[in-house]
Amino acid sequence: MNMRKVLAALLVMTFVFGLLAGCGNSSGAGGNAGGTAGGGEGDTILLGVNFELSGGLAAYGQSKINGLKIALDEINAAGGVLGKQIVLKEYDNKGDNAEAVNISTRLMGEDKVIAMMGPVTSGRVMASVDVAKQFQVPMVTGTGTSAGITVNEDGSVNDFVYRICFIDPYQGTLAANYAADTLAVKTAAMLVNQSDDYSIYMAEAFKKTFEEKGGQIVESSTFMEGDLDFKAALTKIKSSGAELIFCPNYYEPDALIAKQAQELGYDGYLLGGDGWDNLDHLIKTAGADALQKAFFINHYFPGDTTEKNQNFVKKYTELHTDTPPSFAALGYDLMYFVADAIERAGTTDPVEINKAMAATTNFEGVTGSFAMGENHDPIKSAMVIGYTADGQYKLVDKVQ
Repeated sequence: MNMRKVLAALLVMTFVFGLLAGCGNSSGAGGNAGGTAGGGEGDTILLGVNFELSGGLAAYGQSKINGLKIALDEINAAGGVLGKQIVLKEYDNKGDNAEAVNISTRLMGEDKVIAMMGPVTSGRVMASVDVAKQFQVPMVTGTGTSAGITVNEDGSVNDFVYRICFIDPYQGTLAANYAADTLAVKTAAMLVNQSDDYSIYMAEAFKKTFEEKGGQIVESSTFMEGDLDFKAALTKIKSSGAELIFCPNYYEPDALIAKQAQELGYDGYLLGGDGWDNLDHLIKTAGADALQKAFFINHYFPGDTTEKNQNFVKKYTELHTDTPPSFAALGYDLMYFVADAIERAGTTDPVEINKAMAATTNFEGVTGSFAMGENHDPIKSAMVIGYTADGQYKLVDKVQ
């Protein structure tokens, strides 16, 4: 009886060690380096998706994957890539940095994807950068705007890491130029989420550029993630005489800021970045009246009349009833960008795909055309978006 127990224990241990060996990294730190990934074997190509699909950032992730899957269907219907159909391995990082890292490791180390799309927002992307470099698998974000994603403080560029959107300092600089040159304001206030690098870095760029152009920051207030009442800060801002409030935050606090500013009688401009891009939430929370002097820098305008964009808008609205936000459009372009790089590489080797991504020129997407810059950031234009009286987006300006 005891011998049977010993034999059984040995069999279990053998099975467990066999499983661990099967999940292990057979080629050191770079498990997919040199084209050993299983993501391109057979008749399919396996790509990873690491998105914020639940939690506080779910609206961004859901919009992005909706756009991405429209592109996926189009690509596969047209014959796929390298004669193979693309298959997605999808995971929800729940807006959590640690989970984003775990998923990146799983996709690249265990699932053997040949490229990973995502995460969606800057914090989760930043957390995952080292994983892509370790496994030598391209990671592309369509919407992570923090400058540090692609370029480190010492100026070095992160290999295997790309984005197809512009960066936070670029948004802050454009916003300051628009405030000073187009809106012709001389004084501004800032209301910044001190818990969020996205908000902080954009505010720093806005302040620097606005002051260089002769403007004055007369009040600077901060808040923490989860704050809902901005009336004390807005009262100080109103008393300062600021002609404009720069609000470089996500749509949830910005909608409340717009609503509460109107309730306090503030009649200056509101200006922000791409985090404002959730029309339904802004209109539902703040109302169109509170947004008549609000503008934001964005990657995309759904009213663009190009045939490519109009076809995308038609498909998106048929599937999801609402107008596609920029995150959906960037998700659509993200899928095409990755597919284009694989096709140009002519192989499913992640290292060669990485080279093709870096060499991208004249990519045509619904968010505009771009070449990939030497810092792995795209060289592309941006939009200034406002709101109509009936609660729709309007294109105010286009800036390069």
